[in-house]
This record gives sequence, structure tokens and C-alpha cells, in this order.
Amino acid sequence: MNSSKIQARVLAVGRGATVTSFAALAVVNGAQLVSDGRYVIPISASAVACAVVLLVPRLRWPVAPIVVAAVTAWWGSIGMLLLALVLYDLAAVRRTKAAALCAAAALGANLLGYPPTRLWDQQDYVTALFIWAFAYVVGMWIGSRRRLVRALAADVEHLRVEAQLREEAARITERSRIAAEMHDVLAHRLSLIALHTGVLATRNDTLPGPVAERLALLRGTSTQALADLRDVLGVLRAPGAAPNGAGAVPAPVPEDVQQLVADARAASQATALTIHGRPEDAPTTHRLAVYRIAQEALTNARKHADGTLVTMTIDYRPPATLVEVTNPAGPPGQAAAVGSGYGLVGLRERVSALGGHLNAGPAGAGSWRLAARIPHPAGTEENGTPA
Repeated sequence: MNSSKIQARVLAVGRGATVTSFAALAVVNGAQLVSDGRYVIPISASAVACAVVLLVPRLRWPVAPIVVAAVTAWWGSIGMLLLALVLYDLAAVRRTKAAALCAAAALGANLLGYPPTRLWDQQDYVTALFIWAFAYVVGMWIGSRRRLVRALAADVEHLRVEAQLREEAARITERSRIAAEMHDVLAHRLSLIALHTGVLATRNDTLPGPVAERLALLRGTSTQALADLRDVLGVLRAPGAAPNGAGAVPAPVPEDVQQLVADARAASQATALTIHGRPEDAPTTHRLAVYRIAQEALTNARKHADGTLVTMTIDYRPPATLVEVTNPAGPPGQAAAVGSGYGLVGLRERVSALGGHLNAGPAGAGSWRLAARIPHPAGTEENGTPA
């Protein structure tokens, strides 16, 4: 059982106890005020009727205000406290006119009520007005607080849904970027196959017949595979992205990591880069992921720890590509408030798609660490070529 249900039950029990107490007090008070007990039964019946309409949620509007106001108008002080509960309920739901009408009708019509319990004869109207005003103010405060809590809960839910949508958008964007990069890489290799087989096919007169047929089949298959690849992966590009050769930025190559670090140093960002192994030891998809991780790490360091030394270690050697970037705490940069904040979400999506995992978080003493491990495909040898 959650806290909201527990709170609702506690409020229901508290309201029931309050209504029962006020009804019992009305009966006892009425028995004391009425001589020789002639009206004890009508007073008791009136108090019970008021208690019932106050406790049943469906009767609180408009039955409860009418019944309790009528009882208070006739019996006076017998229904004074019960009418206070009605005014509290009306104030909580901002029915100001109905509350004023009930109080005025009960107090005005009480002039014709039974004399021993009449508010005007006992000069209890001042007390009644004070109790009713107090109940109304408390109802206004409680109602405002409830509406504020509901509004805040709605805002929190809206922010939660918005955060989920932004995170999903970041994942989709990263998937589209991966698809675009894979399209560029595979399209280049397939086009090379088609090109070389086409060159060989022009020398059919010097090749055996079966070899020429195989070359023609290989060329046709590679060309068809290239077209299929463009059809399948091309639709996954980000909206508005142009294909390669039409103004798009080429997919990053392994040397771009070193160039990225050189550009960061030229912009006065202290960076220490250590590379183990050769980039050729890792698949192309790993090298693209390494580039994106290094780019995101340097960007975050400029935003949140400007002027600190960024230490970057990359290991391309099997059995896994390893990337680790650390930087100590520092003052936020000028671009600290710029960005969507979902770069790490995209990186995790990319690394997860390659079967690896990425960790980012504090590393002690206020420093920050971003580390990724991407396992190499099965059958990869030390030199990075298929077994």
C-alpha cells in the first residue's frame, strides 16, 4: 500500500471521528437545553442525518449543505459545529458563494427556530460566526495546499515524461548517427569490391570462363548489396542529413582522435593522450566509437572543469578496445549551461550496440572518470585481421 492510500485512509478515519464527535455533542447539548426531554428524538435524528450526509462523499454536494443548514436554522446551536464542517468542505473546493449562502440562511432563519436552542436568544451568533469563519479559512488553506500538491505532482510527472522522451530522442539520434557512419564505411568497401571486380571483368579475354563468370557474379552482387545497404540504412539518417558527397562530413577515421586532441590543445585545453596498440587492431565501428567518446569527454571537461588537465588513454589491442578519460574538478566553463545533457545517453547506446559498456561518474577527490570497454568480435587476431 502506497503512502497516498494510507494518507487517504487516515483522513477518512479522522473525518469520521470528527463528524461522529460533533453529532454526539449536538445530541448531548440538545438534551441539556431542551426541557423535559420532549425534543431529544428529533434532535438526535437531525444530528444523525447531518452525520450521514457529511460522511457519504456523494452527498457532500449539494445535499449536505442543504440538510445541515436546515438543521442549524431550526435547532441553532445543535448544528453549529456540523455547519462548520460544511463550510470547511465548501471552502476546500472554492465554493465561496454557496458557503456564504448557507451561513446567512442558517443564521437568518434561526430567528424562527426553537427558542431554547436559538442562537440569537442565547447571543451565540458571535461564537457561531467565529467558528464558521475559522472553519472556512482552514478549508481555504487546505484546499489551496491540495491544489498546489496536485499541481506539483503533475509538473513532476510532466518533467519525468519529458526526460524519458529526451533520453529516447538521444538514443534514436545516436542510432541514426551509427547507421549513417556504418553506411559510409560499408558503402566505401563495397564500392571498392565492385570497382576491382569491374576492372578484372574488362579482361575477360585473358581469364578462364568460370573465373569471368564468378567475377561478373561478384560484381553484380556487390553492386546490389550496395544499393540494398543504402536503402536500409539510409532511412535511419538524422532528418535533414545529406548523404556523403553532398556536403556531409565524412565519417571520422582513427587519426581524427589525435587531431581532436591537437585541436583541443590549440584551444588551450590541456590534454594528455596515450595510445596502446594500432587503430587497425580494432574494428572500424570501435574506432568510430572511440572518436565519439573522446569528443564527448573533451566537451564535458571544457563545460564543467575548464582549465584542468584531461588524461586520455586508448587501448586498441584485443580482446577489447578500452577508453578511459579522467579530469580533476575545476570551475565551470562559459558553455556549462549549453547542451542537451544527453550526450552520455547517446554514448551508452552506441557502446551497448557494440556489446560493450560505458561508465561515467565521480572518481574520488572531486575528479570525473569516463571509461568504456568494447569487446572485439570473436575470431579477431592480435593483428586485427580476421582469423
